[in-house]
Amino acid sequence: MASWRRPALALLGGVLVAFSMPPWGWWPLAFVGVVVFDIALGTAPGRRERAAAGFAFGLPWFFIAMAWMWYLTAPGYLIAALLFASLHAVAAVLAPAGPWRVIGRPAAHTLVEAGRLVFPFGGVPLASLGISQAGGPLLNIAGLGGVLLITWVVFQAGSALAALGPAITARMSQGAHPERAGEQAGERHSQFALIAIVVIVVIAAVAPAGNPAPGMQAVTLAGVQGGGEQGTSALDVPSSVVTERLLEATATIEPGDADVVVWPENGVDVNGIAFTDSLQFEVIAAEAARLGVPFLVGVTEDSEFATAPVPDRFVNAQVAIAPSGEVIGRYEKVQRVPFGEYVPLRSILEALGAPLERVAGDAVSGDGPSQLVLPDGTAVGVMISWEVFFGDRARDANSNGAAFLINPTNGASYTGTILQTQQVASSRLRAMENGRWVVQVSPTGFSAFVSPTGTVFDRTDVSEQRVIIRDVPLRTGNTWYRVLGDWPWRLGVLLLFVLALWRSRAPGSKLVALPALR
Repeated sequence: MASWRRPALALLGGVLVAFSMPPWGWWPLAFVGVVVFDIALGTAPGRRERAAAGFAFGLPWFFIAMAWMWYLTAPGYLIAALLFASLHAVAAVLAPAGPWRVIGRPAAHTLVEAGRLVFPFGGVPLASLGISQAGGPLLNIAGLGGVLLITWVVFQAGSALAALGPAITARMSQGAHPERAGEQAGERHSQFALIAIVVIVVIAAVAPAGNPAPGMQAVTLAGVQGGGEQGTSALDVPSSVVTERLLEATATIEPGDADVVVWPENGVDVNGIAFTDSLQFEVIAAEAARLGVPFLVGVTEDSEFATAPVPDRFVNAQVAIAPSGEVIGRYEKVQRVPFGEYVPLRSILEALGAPLERVAGDAVSGDGPSQLVLPDGTAVGVMISWEVFFGDRARDANSNGAAFLINPTNGASYTGTILQTQQVASSRLRAMENGRWVVQVSPTGFSAFVSPTGTVFDRTDVSEQRVIIRDVPLRTGNTWYRVLGDWPWRLGVLLLFVLALWRSRAPGSKLVALPALR
């Protein structure tokens, strides 16, 4: 293959993967993109060719699917896309060639995606491959192995399918040339891989998915979206305006319409005083008393009033207010947004003159259980905004028997809808992983209900002022993912990679490149 064709073909594969992501959501393109990438690599490329192809594959994937990040931090966007593309270049270099590439390549690239769940800065799982399948038939696998298992299935299916063409051609050829024998071995690996995928799909279909609460109990939730212009930050729109819009929408709810009212992240922002001493608290408590139901409200306040006070910082919390006006629960966000809620290496960046005006102060991280308990004893799992991209945060929210999950968020500062639609997709993954309903509530969009099977209901439009109301059945029980988490799958993929690497170096396993790929 000509030197320029390999990276060009890999680049096309990355473009296809990017458009499998929301908001485009053409999920079959993820498989096609991986097939194209694998074909671009060929059977036995050199290390430089692998590195170039891996980088070319990752570059459009992340530049396109993370384009929203440009408006948050242009330097951060460029660095993140280049870093993630480089990680896939490393995976392409480390993965074995020859027949064992069919097993080794998917494992190597899945390990990169697994690493992005925890590195850097505690994890930056943006535009992860599993998100692309939230609207496809593989969503069901999330209840078994989460986003990591979905990622491996996509990579493994693409690699196996890419290997079948040359393998079948080699099998039909006469003679015992090394490349023919090698491709026949690749065909066997492809067959085993596809059989394994079928087994996983079947197991996921019958695996536990949680259960309805005894007596088929349900709670009527009201999610409040205040509306307003998209692409604006707290520097552009005073927090009092956000609160006023939410109060206007809440005023349309009549007594008896809902059992619980949920406000989005940053619905209230107070400075210099505790939330409970503010006028905003008094007004919201009055609304809770009028409706006779608890409110779950997103609050930003100085961290000196947090559970663990820290001077000169702030805290992002979800607060439960009873109809009596009493604060009955508080969850402080654990997984903070790097360069959004805090700046890693702030002192170094300030010394270099980096523009940090939009993140003038750092949020403190909470450490309490991610749950709120309603007056009737119903446990509510809480994932604030960014936390919905992390499967372990939803597992923690569900750790003490949450009957449903909420994702109060604030995507108002992001231009376009790339991030917002990927967040809805993440809510679908978290719902399936835990066998629970999820309500996502945003000040300007998107707000929606998501069933335990990943079906989206009542999704709002961007900038719309609207209250969405739905009866949400309470759920109990566990899924396999809720019990096992990511570690068994991380270990399994790592073992596959080590096995493929070891076997590829065994005597007689080397493969001469086919003429078409030279």
